[in-house]
Amino acid sequence: MATSNDIVTATKVQEEQNVLISEREIFDQCGPVHLTAIDWENVAHRRSVAASLVQGVYILERDKQEKQKGSQALAPPWWRHFQFELYRVLVDDVDSCIFGAIYKFAPSKSYFGGSNDNSQRFVIAFRGTLTKGDAFSRDIQLDVHILRNGLHQTSRFETAIQAVRHVVATFGSSSIWLTGHSLGAAMAMLAGKTMAKTGVFLDAFLFNPPFLSAPIERIKDKKVKHGIRFATSVITAGLAFAAKHKNVNNQSGDTFVALSAWTPCLFVNPSDPICAEYIGYFEHREKMDTMGAGVIEKVATQHSLGGLVLNFMGKECDEPLHLIPSANLTVNLTPPSDFKGAHGIHQWWKPDLLVESKKHQFT
Repeated sequence: MATSNDIVTATKVQEEQNVLISEREIFDQCGPVHLTAIDWENVAHRRSVAASLVQGVYILERDKQEKQKGSQALAPPWWRHFQFELYRVLVDDVDSCIFGAIYKFAPSKSYFGGSNDNSQRFVIAFRGTLTKGDAFSRDIQLDVHILRNGLHQTSRFETAIQAVRHVVATFGSSSIWLTGHSLGAAMAMLAGKTMAKTGVFLDAFLFNPPFLSAPIERIKDKKVKHGIRFATSVITAGLAFAAKHKNVNNQSGDTFVALSAWTPCLFVNPSDPICAEYIGYFEHREKMDTMGAGVIEKVATQHSLGGLVLNFMGKECDEPLHLIPSANLTVNLTPPSDFKGAHGIHQWWKPDLLVESKKHQFT
């Protein structure tokens, strides 16, 4: 039975946690306040702004849950600091939670030194899974849909893609960003892939996007790691050739080539098992090409081994979300303190961030 001391201790711990959560939500305390003027050609500035706008969606839902309105709301500074305004919130029709937002760039005259910029700039941002509050159960359901390659069948994604299509149809595609974190990155990636298939290529900033695969990247022995990837590539390419010869229904390859012109920006942390496999996914392509096995890998990288096996068994398998032909991959080389640090959105606007970036173009 809990004693009065236990209750007091638990209450103090909860209060400390609440203070910590609140501090991480307050822009002036943990946001990129060092960015007083944005250089839109600076990749670090663009990354920081995109990540902050995603954080704004997280806080929008938290404000809603805590009934924080007006001057008590913590979300607005996350977009107002960068001269954005909230154009529209995106609400899940199942649990009525806020999962996304559309921001409109609305700079003041002084922001441009007195000149006007008439170009339209919109950012469509999606948050990831909330581990507390009313949205938790619905978010977990969406995470399961990602594991089953079924995110495209959910009502949340339908709401998201309708919003993207509306903004593109109304304002054009040249100045629209997609961005998201974790579950939200998966949502943004799927929206980007869907639009790319129609010839509309949107700039995308995807933070810690899920990659569904065995955790090969966590193997320390490089020879073992490469051996596993090489064997997987050979088997996958062989099954793909066999499927084509037997006319087994598998359109992943055709879709993959069609998407090659779309180059989203992926931001991953090697200590985050949710997204770390993107590192090996792209590095392995180059290694295979150097070995003279580029033809094998060019076929293998377009297909999912599990999907091919299911197709041979006569079962339909939806296209895996993580299969993308091209990307600007940015890896955070700063050692994290824990998993939350490796997977969290906060890492991506730190001014002292040590990153390595490389463009991978499928040809």
